[in-house]
Amino acid sequence: MADPTIEMETQQQTQTNVIAPGTAYPQRRYNPAVESMVNTIEWVLIALILAFTFRAFVMEAFRIPTGSMAETLRGDHFNVACLRCGYRFDVGSDAYTRNPPRCPSCSFSMPKPNPLPPFPMSNGDRILVCKSLYQFVEPQRWDVVVFKNPTDPRENYIKRLIALPNEMVEIIDGDIYIDGRIARKPPRVQQELWMPVYLNDYQPTPAMIKNEKANDNGNSWELPFDNEEDGQWNLNTDGSTVFTLESSVNQVHTLRFDPGLLGFKGRYGYNENATNYSQPICSDLMTAFYVLPNGSEGRVGVEISKYGITYRATVFFGDIASIEKIEDGQTTLLLEQSIGEFPQGNQAQPVSFSVVDHQLVLQIGREEMLIHDLGRKPGNAGNRSSQDLPAVRLFGAGGMKLLHIGIYRDTYYISDGNLRAGEGEPFLLHDDEFFVCGDNSPNSLDARLWAIEGKGNNGTQYRMGVVPRDYMMGKAFYIYWGNAFRPHTNLFPIIPNIDQMGVICGGGG
Repeated sequence: MADPTIEMETQQQTQTNVIAPGTAYPQRRYNPAVESMVNTIEWVLIALILAFTFRAFVMEAFRIPTGSMAETLRGDHFNVACLRCGYRFDVGSDAYTRNPPRCPSCSFSMPKPNPLPPFPMSNGDRILVCKSLYQFVEPQRWDVVVFKNPTDPRENYIKRLIALPNEMVEIIDGDIYIDGRIARKPPRVQQELWMPVYLNDYQPTPAMIKNEKANDNGNSWELPFDNEEDGQWNLNTDGSTVFTLESSVNQVHTLRFDPGLLGFKGRYGYNENATNYSQPICSDLMTAFYVLPNGSEGRVGVEISKYGITYRATVFFGDIASIEKIEDGQTTLLLEQSIGEFPQGNQAQPVSFSVVDHQLVLQIGREEMLIHDLGRKPGNAGNRSSQDLPAVRLFGAGGMKLLHIGIYRDTYYISDGNLRAGEGEPFLLHDDEFFVCGDNSPNSLDARLWAIEGKGNNGTQYRMGVVPRDYMMGKAFYIYWGNAFRPHTNLFPIIPNIDQMGVICGGGG
């Protein structure tokens, strides 16, 4: 049966359209201008309703106010260039004015501004957050999540998701352990979290080096690589940023890296200088470089020492790559693999070797990768000792050039003192409870530190140190605005910086 209302309207319309000859047409009931305005207002209201619905349930833009997630996400900050080596890095706005930082690459101590830094401050990164995602899928470890601060639900917080409901989380020597086994980061997340210890492409000019030595205050710059024994590496090729070797293919020559004043501490250029000295040593390291071989019979490699054990990765320019372990003077082959003939010619190839999350990872070119698993339990990577400091060496045999050398460290989650989930005191999560940490671990108020119970509705409370499912707002997935350019020094930064835009990597890799 037809809808009676629709039927009645149809009949009425038919009767209205039947006009007797000579009869004047009926006048319009509405003024056209008024009707158009009403229609416009109606569409605007519909658009606003849709926009608010989209913002409330689908996606929302946020601005990062603080540096607890630096360098992944930055709050209000200054983008500075090291006055010694020229390396550009970001510094939290409060850190620079209170106690200027050290350059992450050459460790130069930046001067205190007087009265303010001679460059404009950049606002915090703008990000997009998918608010509906966790209605359909479970949050994943390593996601960057936005949530209501349990201790003050009026505030929105952003951190990295470390542990999930019903898991036991423990932080040991900067690494995350879940139920007694190390939690490894997906490759793209790991790539995002590497931080520079030293970048060989950034060096002071010869005139600056000469001036520093003439006014030596105990902190003048020195190239942190040196030949061991009778090594034949030439460290002064092309202004000392390119190392060359011309030797017998049967004789290995080694370069030792000296990390300098702060060693391999978990320091941050983003933070004030005073906090860097007290940071723990990070032994999860990566060495990366480009190699240009002169022939097909040489070899190049990296040694990284952790907990008194040395891991050696070697790339033979023929067709073999290997990973070895050296412990108590004994060398053990862990992995050997054919990689095909190493590319020759004028195109340098990237090589990197890392010891991270109890894995040894050797990457050659863009695709070839060797991975050896040391085991996931705390003791599988060796016994930790304060006397067994990390070490990095480069070595080679034959003829080659090394370019774009960099030493990097992993992020280090601090757990010393009375912090929650510290070593020997694992923290068990219950149903619908999550554990979060900031990437800038020394400068993050997160689940390790919350000292009061979470506040819920109607007087309910949540356990200290957890984010309840009710307070999970969504996943941060894209930086759409950061470090914009100014068309003029007196104008606002309005020109988008494409290089600063990008996906925020999470548990999906």
